[in-house]
Amino acid sequence: MNLLVVGASYRTAPVATLEQLAVAPADLTRTLDRLVAQPYVAEAVLVSTCNRVEVYAAVSGFHGGLGDICAVLAEQAGAPPAALANHLYVHYDAAAVDHVFRVAAGLDSMVVGEAQILGQLRDAYHWASGADAAGRLLHELMQQALRVGKRAHAETGIDRAGQSVVTAALDLAADLVDGDLSGRPAMVVGAGAMGSLGVATLSRLGAGPLTVTNRGADRAVRLAESYGANAVPMAELVDALATVDIVVAATAATEPVLTTEVVTRALAHRDADRSPLVLLDLAVPRDVEEGVAELPGVEVIDIDRMATILADGPAAADAAEVTRIVTAEVDAFLSWLRGADVAPTVAALRGRADDVVTAELRRLAQRRPDFSEDQRAEVARTVHRVVQRLLHQPTVRVRQLAAEPGGDQYAALLRELFDLEVPQTSPVGTVPDVVETEAAGRPSFDAADVPPTGGER
Repeated sequence: MNLLVVGASYRTAPVATLEQLAVAPADLTRTLDRLVAQPYVAEAVLVSTCNRVEVYAAVSGFHGGLGDICAVLAEQAGAPPAALANHLYVHYDAAAVDHVFRVAAGLDSMVVGEAQILGQLRDAYHWASGADAAGRLLHELMQQALRVGKRAHAETGIDRAGQSVVTAALDLAADLVDGDLSGRPAMVVGAGAMGSLGVATLSRLGAGPLTVTNRGADRAVRLAESYGANAVPMAELVDALATVDIVVAATAATEPVLTTEVVTRALAHRDADRSPLVLLDLAVPRDVEEGVAELPGVEVIDIDRMATILADGPAAADAAEVTRIVTAEVDAFLSWLRGADVAPTVAALRGRADDVVTAELRRLAQRRPDFSEDQRAEVARTVHRVVQRLLHQPTVRVRQLAAEPGGDQYAALLRELFDLEVPQTSPVGTVPDVVETEAAGRPSFDAADVPPTGGER
């Protein structure tokens, strides 16, 4: 099995494409099932956030795995696979491990060092585990990635500013309302993780009064009570919009919540001399309908706009130290991976030796029926001891050599020398059989359209 990452992020795709690719929580299990049902995909973890949609997979071959994953992503997006090629990045084996660790450490985030991605990766891992889509290879990868992310935050100051996508968006919003959110009436639409972070951040910045609305009224009430905010029903959204200056929209809705009609009606009740109504759209799919940005007196900050503005911002001071940590952890993981890959070969060699010893002892028993039970037992112990001593140093050494770059050749040589048949497995255990044929009816995809690289295009 090999590791393969296929995805799109704010770096490579506009919000419109991310919207097409986004997988709602209700569809995660179905999509994971679809992924692991593909001929070349044995394991899968799916990450779908406002900034990225990525598939981490254990595959039996690069081209087949890439085609399978792109077919599922294309099905999700409702677009031909080739139409996604310009927005996708692909990482294979070592580059895949490096990418996942960089994501976990916050190096690939829109706001460098933000810790929210760790929770999102943990959620994705739990979903995959619950759907029985993560096998032992991805279990190990995800557990190590989460550990690397925690280490990066614990040992460096990459998140010392405490920034997240929400705080970065609110910093941009402050520039549009005289540079200060203190005392500004604000509302959060959505009571999920991002909405909760929005309320907490607005409260910390002194914005207020605060209003929370959500399709599930109970969640809105609980969140509002935690921060001394007001909860209003979604049916009163227009009236609530008319009273605020800042709106953080972060729902899981599949259609825009803040439509042109809703915002237009709210603007009709606002004073003409008030500061612009700033809408922070942090949802994918979008919560703010595209035409809203054209309305007079409205400023919309969405993922596309944030990516453009933040691209020129200063990198986190500790990014170099985090990169050093990630590089060392990637090397350690790859060494483990190479070492684990030789384990089935070593087991097969020892199994072959045991079979030979057992056969010879059986022949000895037939030739020397006069041996007592004690004599037979002593001969068996002696022969087993000799074989184990002969095998000990070569097997220890081949494990050491296999952990080095290019070490897979030693396992292959061992199999060739002793004519060993080793079943194809994940480096840490057996995975489902993979059929080495094209899936009937699978949409065609030219893997050359999306080359495997260590970076995103």
